[in-house]
Amino acid sequence: MSEMSFEQMLEESLKTIRNGEVVEGTVIDVKPDEIVLNIGYKSDGIVTRSEYTNEPNVDLTTVVSVGDTLETKVIKVNDGEGQVLLSYKRLAAEKGSKRLQEAFDNKEVLTAKVSQVLAGGVCVNVDETRVFIPASLVSDTFEKDLEKFKDQEIEFVITEFDPKRRRIIGNRKSLLLEKKAELQKELFDHIKVGDVIEGTVKNVTDFGAFIDLGGIDGLLHISEMSWGRVENPKKVFTVGQAVKVFIKDINETKIALSMKFPEDNPWNGAEEKFAVGNVVTGKVARMTDFGAFVELASGVDALLHVSQISKDHIEKPSDVLKVGQEVEAKVVDFNLDEKKISLSIKALLAPEEADADDSDVADVNVEEVAAETEE
Repeated sequence: MSEMSFEQMLEESLKTIRNGEVVEGTVIDVKPDEIVLNIGYKSDGIVTRSEYTNEPNVDLTTVVSVGDTLETKVIKVNDGEGQVLLSYKRLAAEKGSKRLQEAFDNKEVLTAKVSQVLAGGVCVNVDETRVFIPASLVSDTFEKDLEKFKDQEIEFVITEFDPKRRRIIGNRKSLLLEKKAELQKELFDHIKVGDVIEGTVKNVTDFGAFIDLGGIDGLLHISEMSWGRVENPKKVFTVGQAVKVFIKDINETKIALSMKFPEDNPWNGAEEKFAVGNVVTGKVARMTDFGAFVELASGVDALLHVSQISKDHIEKPSDVLKVGQEVEAKVVDFNLDEKKISLSIKALLAPEEADADDSDVADVNVEEVAAETEE
């Protein structure tokens, strides 16, 4: 019996491998773009960057070290240079596919980082298996800019699983809606009209602001933002701002909010501060043809009728007054129930004439005043 050469004995001691076989090896060298593995075969195994991960431009020296053990799949026994071409990501993808199948069957909630943002949605990777989440299923509200989700870890469920067509669809929206429903129920179980609550400004419109109360949004209408006049909510509130509000009304799932706290009502004590005969100072807030409205305090406007502006005849208030101008006048009428105050500058200049002309103030069309006050 002939003796085998050392080379023959070495070759006999080494295992044989086939394409598609799963092998385990030890990292003996790593470069930015490839990993070299000792797989117990006559040739070393090579894992290129593209066969390690789907992530582009990854420096492999930052994710793998010499001495690490990797399980890979044989792609080609001889790559033409006497080396074995291996794939880490394909084996991981097969495992990931199985993992996703189980998650799909069990309706399991998964967590993964958004790896890519596309025009129609975002992609996440689960064990090197790509899951696509359409834009309509990324959030429970319309998201104009999906870029904010890049590299963000999100929770989702698999709602469609068809690996043969490479169609694996994730859904984040359903989880958000479920969580919101739970928070809404919890919130409605504890809140009542009159409760003071803290929230966060979620959105600001021309007619008001939507406040996130922790699971449900409440509407803070422009008319409930202040006892004073608010011209533009966007100049008062910003998204993300913390606010303190109280619940004015609850109608099924709709909550109306207010910041007009009763203790801050500027009409508190008004019957003393603005009693008939008192001399007051205010700023002209706006004007009409029949008179000027003077702001005595935030939320308290008084009418200065055109006939009470001067001893001389005036066609319209804008002939002698300007918006923002400070004026001093005498209170000639006060009605707390209707929250109306009438002023007279002429009463300070010529009391006798003012007394004779008090009827001019009373003759003002009440509907005109009311309409002007509500604007």
